[in-house]
Amino acid sequence: MQSLRVALLNAAHDPADTARNFRRDVDADLVEFHAAGGELPDSYDFDAAIVTGSRSSVYWDDEQEWIAPTREWVAGADERGLPVLGVCFGHQLVAEALGGTVEGMDEYEIGYREVTHDGSDPLFDGIDTEFTVFTTHSDAVTDLPPGADLLAENEYGVHAFRRGNAYGVQFHPEYDTRTAERVTERKDDLADDRKATVLAGIDAEQYRAACEAKRLFDNFCELAARDAPPAAD
Repeated sequence: MQSLRVALLNAAHDPADTARNFRRDVDADLVEFHAAGGELPDSYDFDAAIVTGSRSSVYWDDEQEWIAPTREWVAGADERGLPVLGVCFGHQLVAEALGGTVEGMDEYEIGYREVTHDGSDPLFDGIDTEFTVFTTHSDAVTDLPPGADLLAENEYGVHAFRRGNAYGVQFHPEYDTRTAERVTERKDDLADDRKATVLAGIDAEQYRAACEAKRLFDNFCELAARDAPPAAD
């Protein structure tokens, strides 16, 4: 089967590690655009798109001019039926682009956590109903887009949804231990004891458990191969 051509909208401000992680875990021809640097595709001529995590909040439009155009591109992709997967910030951006609501939380969810999916969607085929993931976010999808289905959640709220060919996952299936440690260490607004606890939990055993969730990238690519629309302008 010919490799899928996937637009990777990299929303990280320091994009190298994020690009490396997705290149390692997504079996597709990734065409990379540094969205946080103002780069976006000039067409929708792709088989699918992935929007990555970011240190930004999706509602910082007035401060960061790249967010609104990225949201508009995602909305345009959805209108064309292009399969889209958003991860963390990308999950929230996809939700907003489709009419959902994102709001700040009272605290971080950070570290290896348990999430439960309902078994209703092939995105989670081969993944245990309760599974381990690395999380790091202080914003959350508080209202799903109209017509969207909740797929996964935990005590912090929505962790996955779907509407049509658009998906969002709040957690980070692409993280390795190096990335998890680096992201945690730069959380200057976390109490030192909380940060130390999270860092102590980033180990080989937890990472092996979290690798199960990487299966969703293969599942998304299989869905995209089936559902991708004809080449568009």
